[in-house]
Amino acid sequence: MGAGVVEMVVWRVPKPVPPSDHGFKYRLVYVVGGVRVVGYDNERGKGDHRHLGERESVYRFVDVPTLLADFLADVERAG
Repeated sequence: MGAGVVEMVVWRVPKPVPPSDHGFKYRLVYVVGGVRVVGYDNERGKGDHRHLGERESVYRFVDVPTLLADFLADVERAG
């Protein structure tokens, strides 16, 4: 990992955050110099997705351990 900040927050929620179909709300971010380099979240209305630099793409949520591993792998690649 480069010289940056990683923040990982995962909540178990009583109902899925639409359009996600699982019981978790999350935000994972890697920031360098005040700029988001990698981000994963499941924002209401957008569902599970990730940000790699300026590019945004759909993320296929499997489970929390896979989410964390995928995020950290992207951080390593970006770092």
